Amino acid sequence: MNTALPLRPTPRFDPAPFEALTVADLTARRSDKWTRFPGHIGAGIAEMDFGTAPAVEDAVTEAVRSGLLGYLPRWLSADLARATAEWHLRRYGWPVDPAHIRAMPDVLEILTVVLSQFHDQAAPVAVLTPAYMPFLTIPRVMGLTTVEVPMREDHTGWSIDEAALDRALAAGARTLILCNPHNPLGKVYTAAELARVAALVDRHGARVFSDEIHAPITFTPSRHVPYASVPGAAGHSITAVSATKAFNMPGLKCAQVIIPDPATRDRWAEVAHWNEHKTSTLGALATVAAYDRGEDWLTDVLAYLRRNLTLLDELLRHHAPGVRMRVPAATYIAWLDCRPLLAGTGPIALDRHFGAFGVDLVTGAECGAAGAGFVRFNCAMPRPILEQSAERLAEAVAALHQPQHEQGRPFHPLDAAGGDPP
Repeated sequence: MNTALPLRPTPRFDPAPFEALTVADLTARRSDKWTRFPGHIGAGIAEMDFGTAPAVEDAVTEAVRSGLLGYLPRWLSADLARATAEWHLRRYGWPVDPAHIRAMPDVLEILTVVLSQFHDQAAPVAVLTPAYMPFLTIPRVMGLTTVEVPMREDHTGWSIDEAALDRALAAGARTLILCNPHNPLGKVYTAAELARVAALVDRHGARVFSDEIHAPITFTPSRHVPYASVPGAAGHSITAVSATKAFNMPGLKCAQVIIPDPATRDRWAEVAHWNEHKTSTLGALATVAAYDRGEDWLTDVLAYLRRNLTLLDELLRHHAPGVRMRVPAATYIAWLDCRPLLAGTGPIALDRHFGAFGVDLVTGAECGAAGAGFVRFNCAMPRPILEQSAERLAEAVAALHQPQHEQGRPFHPLDAAGGDPP
């Protein structure tokens, strides 16, 4: 059963219409990203400003026209599993049985089920930090103890502190929350790294929740390796995937959970039926369209995102050399190291400081203790606005070490009404 419009030639992504947008234009869309702090450049919430793939637009439009707006039908659940399996085989070389895939509304709903139904409530949850913020807050809200396992950084990049992870598991942590690729670091894990994690987890009888929502936003030559595909991992892993990040449709509420282990899968069917029931029919239709017919569009978007990330790195090196950045191998998130700027400044809330200059971003402290002195910056915006962002960041950096009376005029939202920098 096919509810999509008649297939049209798959259009490529054209950035030109988006590069003409101003801050005021984006604010007028009324998204949370651009209305949370009106007039500020929205670099905090991880959404893109480029719409979605035409195939997704067609699928959603036809569903609305035909009135397919009810609960998720069984035929669509099956088609979603088929499309998800084919995507993972085509993109990552991972053969997934469609019978191992179930629909869910979003990644965090999957995490909530994992922690409530598959985790020893008396045991800690291990989280690799800096982490996506809800990975720290959701366990705490559920009354669980979290153990932060800080990532290690050296001249080659970021890596898991395997000795620290071993200690956390030995001390009783029974679920490891893995973000693969890693948000906010933009790290792509190798098969060897993941295999070592799997060996540690197996040794201690623990489980891995692997969030792989950013997998489609992996830049060549890096290659995403699904955690459950490495030796020894499938039996103790629950993997969350979704097209919503790469195709910019988180509001359509559709993710997929992949469960290779039969006993875990049977238990999931018993306890998560009503969670699955929340999955959006529009989201499932959009996801099938994205997986089946959105790949060319995504290829072009990835090229644009990659150039944005390298451009931000170049601009910061030139205009704000005290801010350090590693161009990520995946995600459109820049993890900006502001620690060199903070010497002698005393305690400072970086999000508020940069916000005073008209840029909304996420302070690294929200990502765990390992994030102190960093900020998370979303680069998925029109390039002219990215350049404005860099100018505002540079002004904010310059103001850190100026006496208050010498600092430039503070930002006011009206300054951005026409999209021009203050």
